[in-house]
Amino acid sequence: MEPIDLFELREHFNRSRILLCFNGPISRSLIEEIGNALKNYLQAENALPSAAMDVFSVYVELTQNIRHYAMARGYDELQGSATVVVARDESGRYLVQAGNMVEKADGEALLARIQELSRLDKAELKAAYKAQLRQPRDENAVSGAGLGLIDVARKSALPLSASLAPMDAQHLFFSLRATI
Repeated sequence: MEPIDLFELREHFNRSRILLCFNGPISRSLIEEIGNALKNYLQAENALPSAAMDVFSVYVELTQNIRHYAMARGYDELQGSATVVVARDESGRYLVQAGNMVEKADGEALLARIQELSRLDKAELKAAYKAQLRQPRDENAVSGAGLGLIDVARKSALPLSASLAPMDAQHLFFSLRATI
């Protein structure tokens, strides 16, 4: 392994206004521990309570989605790894970004769903949320891109943005960003 220049990494984090960064296998207890650290950081930064709650809930939703997806696909720890970044943009808004490996068809369907949601305004997102809430839920179905994603879109100050990057013939790396 080549040496990591921690100073340069630190400088990159500072230039990019990264508050929290994680890359690796993600468990329920790790989601909780990172969530607690995130809450403490936001509290120390005197974030508005509503913004802090939205950042925390979006972080939890995205990381739990990654964990559930990896488990449903039977991925091992490496395949089920998550990359999570919480940062601030130039105007002080929080950026919650998460990514993981997905099956090609799943990633393409998810990207299409996010593009669809990104075209909706706040009133349309609220209506979509209520409509999804009324839908019967099949307990045996692998859920995805449903109520939680709509809720993330509703909390986001800007439309969600997502991208796919090829990993191999069957897998893509899916990235999602919400702005709070």
